[in-house]
Amino acid sequence: MPQYDGIIIGGGPNGLTLACYLAKAGLKVIILEKRYEMGGGLCSEMITIPGFIHNTHAIYHPMVDYAPVFPDLELDKSYDLKYIHPELVMAMPFQDGRSLCIYSDVEKTCASFAQFSKKDADAYRETYERFKRYTDAFLAPATYVMAKPAFEQVVKLQSSPLGQEISALSEKKPIDIIHGIFENNQVRTFMLYVTCLWGLDYDLEGLGYLVPLMINRASNYRLCVGGSHHMANLMSKFLYRHGGMILGSQIIKRIIVENGVAKGVELDDGTVYEATKFVASSIDHHQTFLKYIGEKNLPKDLVTRTNDWKWEKSSLFDVHLALFNAPQFTAASKNPDLAKAFIYVLGFETEENLIEHFKALKSGELKGSGLNCSFPTLFDPSAAPPGRHVGLLSEHAPYRLKEGGPERWYKIRHEHARQNIETLRKYAPNMTDDNILWTYIASPLDIENKFSDMVEGSIKQGGYFPLQMGFLRPNELCSQYATPIKNLYLCGACCFPGGLVTYGPGYNAANRIAEDLGAKKWWKEPEIVTKAKANGLL
Repeated sequence: MPQYDGIIIGGGPNGLTLACYLAKAGLKVIILEKRYEMGGGLCSEMITIPGFIHNTHAIYHPMVDYAPVFPDLELDKSYDLKYIHPELVMAMPFQDGRSLCIYSDVEKTCASFAQFSKKDADAYRETYERFKRYTDAFLAPATYVMAKPAFEQVVKLQSSPLGQEISALSEKKPIDIIHGIFENNQVRTFMLYVTCLWGLDYDLEGLGYLVPLMINRASNYRLCVGGSHHMANLMSKFLYRHGGMILGSQIIKRIIVENGVAKGVELDDGTVYEATKFVASSIDHHQTFLKYIGEKNLPKDLVTRTNDWKWEKSSLFDVHLALFNAPQFTAASKNPDLAKAFIYVLGFETEENLIEHFKALKSGELKGSGLNCSFPTLFDPSAAPPGRHVGLLSEHAPYRLKEGGPERWYKIRHEHARQNIETLRKYAPNMTDDNILWTYIASPLDIENKFSDMVEGSIKQGGYFPLQMGFLRPNELCSQYATPIKNLYLCGACCFPGGLVTYGPGYNAANRIAEDLGAKKWWKEPEIVTKAKANGLL
């Protein structure tokens, strides 16, 4: 029977993070991954034409400048990891030829906003500086520590003026925060989309503290050179270098629990892997507990809280394009910078259009064809043959359609893809059928089928709701990565701080497991965390 100190279920960014830290700490660890390749959402594939590399899930990496894995693993020094931070990060062209742009340079952003409203340009400058303070002082460092009970965290925040300002935002709806800052309809449209890009509900109270982080990240998204999977590939190399093991195509039957203690993992073919110290699951807790352990082996309150879990209200509908030529946006005639934006937001001419889209999602309907898109070869030519390009059209879409449920995606996916391409064509007329060499479609149902931890197309292993965030993510019984099952840990996006490629759940779980096992930590506490603690915010 193969024996390891620790078994990690799932080789996505969080499972890889946990494995890398603990392997270098001297533990004998193995990752068991269902898919053939590692990386989970860090997925880059030739899904259209050979030579065209598409990021089929994660593409806009939001925390490259904060995540501890980058300085700790030194993948840029020991290997060839490179990230690009485009000058023009996000752009919203309009059909009248104007555009709004968010640059990495604040003053350039302000100049763009001033074309629509001088007041909003000044408001962005002030908001950027204020939200950057919030992010540096609390929101970013809080991503890489254990979550505290809500009351305890509120008390700490209330101890300083800056913390009080952050707390004051919590009970506000994102749309109210945006309306309180900006006045112009188009600017509000852009900033509300930016705020809700990763699943914040535009009219939900209780999560307003995330708005500053989302706006701050809008000028800080990065592109991984060589494709998102390159990051996973280099993390795998780091793991192998430090004695870790990875096995793909592993179909798990159950997590072995004896007398309330996690002992290992059994595969469908009967193979058993024994864990002498821990089992950690990077897939969602719903499947971890109910599918791989079973209700009869769990405390009743844990079963109840797990069954209370809610997935996101929307998923993604993606169309990947292999292109002969890069898009030529009409709005670039007035602003040449539009030729090289990292992220384009298209199809929302007014805030009313955007809100109608958000409301439709909640009822399982598809209204309009607003989306975001990216053409990575504008910055990383290696993703396609010389002179050719790849593109991604990504739309928020319901998993369960109002008429026909999720299975209806099989009937309408091609027609809906054509509608989204037509939306692109309205802003970039050269995106004709002759220019599009091939397409690949991924509906919310396809996402669920491809990634086993993305239930109902969930890209964050569960929705962002007040009772599913912070210390309550995934619940108060598992809020700090340990679970009621001894030696069983969670380390996926269902845990605090949540989804996206932040590496936070894996990093925090590594800290927790190392402390529980008495393993010597070779890594230092991030400087931003040390500073936040010194200021009394953490």
